[in-house]
Amino acid sequence: MPSDFIQANTNGYLHDARESTLSPLNRGFLYGDSIYEVWRTYGNVLFAWEAHWQRLEQSAAALHIGLPFGAGDMWTEVKRTAVAYRQATGHEGELYVRLQISRGGGPIGLDVALASGPDYVLLVQANRDMPVEKREQGYRLSLETTLRRNPASSLNPAWKTGNYLNNILCLREAKSRGADEVLMVNQAGEVTESAVCNVAFVRAGVVYTPPLSAGILGGITRDLLLREVAPLAGVEVVEATILPSEFPLMEECFLLSTTRDLSPVGAIDGHRYVVGNATVTARLKRAFAEHVQGYVVAHPELSLA
Repeated sequence: MPSDFIQANTNGYLHDARESTLSPLNRGFLYGDSIYEVWRTYGNVLFAWEAHWQRLEQSAAALHIGLPFGAGDMWTEVKRTAVAYRQATGHEGELYVRLQISRGGGPIGLDVALASGPDYVLLVQANRDMPVEKREQGYRLSLETTLRRNPASSLNPAWKTGNYLNNILCLREAKSRGADEVLMVNQAGEVTESAVCNVAFVRAGVVYTPPLSAGILGGITRDLLLREVAPLAGVEVVEATILPSEFPLMEECFLLSTTRDLSPVGAIDGHRYVVGNATVTARLKRAFAEHVQGYVVAHPELSLA
């Protein structure tokens, strides 16, 4: 079995992800007419299952996609897919789980009435942790200069949809400048987020992160930082408008995502930030690990071992 093997589950059918199972008429493929969520395990327990599921339901409601199954039914399929992945690969470590739900197939045309009904695809693979180099030196970001984050009044970034062209094009520009990730601004020139992560800054011991009103995804890790992790670490967090002109005033910067929790940023273009064990970022990362451990102990029923 190749090391990059991905186990798929399409509408209950388990298969190698390289095998085609969905019709080319699927609206997720044709139009990006889909929603998705990503989970990861810690100690082989699927973390924040409920919070991600609730956001999935919110995205489905926003796109008027009726879910023909509940969380319990889908958990059964997640478990089946994870077991199949471990049997196929022998992998005993942490897992990455992705669920995508499209409006379905049907005749070609934008009218949602043409859709045949929702299809889902589950993907399971090994979770890739942050590289040691990035943990020690931080990620390199570059500010997007050509495009802007799509506004909430158009395609709301708060909806976790399969339409990522805005993010892809912004990331392409940043990568062309040698960066690891992009940092996007909205129509007003305010900092929003990266292509796949929320962002936060540290100044004088206080964490600042853009508000949801800036036009960002309501990240699960970001929400945990605000409600659980920062209070646990004794760190103040403020939701505030951040402008690129303020980058030189910040001392630290970090990204927040499901697969890599809190990840330090070493630079945004020419602006350098402090990275290391003595930083506020590192203290928060340790507090996040403590929170995760409590979740793992409290939720043995979510084990994918």
